[in-house]
Amino acid sequence: MNISNRQLQAFICVAKCATFAEAAEKMFITQPALSSAIKKMETELGGTLFTRTTRKVELSPEGAVFLPVALRLMNDWEEAFADLHTLFSLGRGKLAIAAMPSFAAGQLPKILQLYQVQFPNIKLSIADIVMESVYKEVREGRVEIGFTFEHERQEGTIFFPLFTDHFMVIFPSQHPLSKLENIEWQDIVAYPFVAMNKDSAMRGWIERHVQELGFNLNVVAEAGQLATLGQFVSHGLGVSVVPCLCKQQMLGSGMHSLELKNSGLSKQVGMIQSSRRNLSAAGEAFWQWVIDNIQSFH
Repeated sequence: MNISNRQLQAFICVAKCATFAEAAEKMFITQPALSSAIKKMETELGGTLFTRTTRKVELSPEGAVFLPVALRLMNDWEEAFADLHTLFSLGRGKLAIAAMPSFAAGQLPKILQLYQVQFPNIKLSIADIVMESVYKEVREGRVEIGFTFEHERQEGTIFFPLFTDHFMVIFPSQHPLSKLENIEWQDIVAYPFVAMNKDSAMRGWIERHVQELGFNLNVVAEAGQLATLGQFVSHGLGVSVVPCLCKQQMLGSGMHSLELKNSGLSKQVGMIQSSRRNLSAAGEAFWQWVIDNIQSFH
């Protein structure tokens, strides 16, 4: 059935008026055009909606039944477009974000705080997950934007760099490394090493870098989360190398750290979005807002 919004408006207007002439004047159209619209609607429905006389027009019994339905449909129509306009104008909306734990515990809270000052009606959902999962969630559309390290395999995503992060060595407070002012890789590989699991990109970055320098790591324990890795190190299982993003988290476990300056190991931290689907209005605004305000939170 093909009933237009304009025909529905015409029906409601005629139902509220005494004559077609009055209704046509209120709709700013000619009386023949209004009569034609009603006639087409009645033909489409298969019956008359009005009883016409020379002096006035009245609803038919079927028209009287249909009027409250038409009013409800028109109200729903207007509300739907009003809601859509609100979404586009960022008066309301939802945005799902994923961030690797080190970023979620460090820079992200300040970003979200400043963002919500400007866009208080956007409801945010945050997934605190490992780097590999951030890429997966964005690719599969469960979140719109991710904060993560730049990955060698970025199929299906767009990466925007925000800043460069360096790495640091972490060790227990009474470890022999604590006596050194500058720690080199040859100092690190001399001790048992706690690493992320073999499937993690971080493990691959560190091992490849060490091998390029001609060294090998003596891995004695593996962890799936940086927080777990930190606990292993704090309890004396070995030393480790982690991004400087984790510094606050690691030092909270009672460890010492030292940045590996000029070590040749650094990575870009940035935002990702899917290259296969567009961002929502809220997502697009957030993406651009972060780009425009990088200096405010780093």
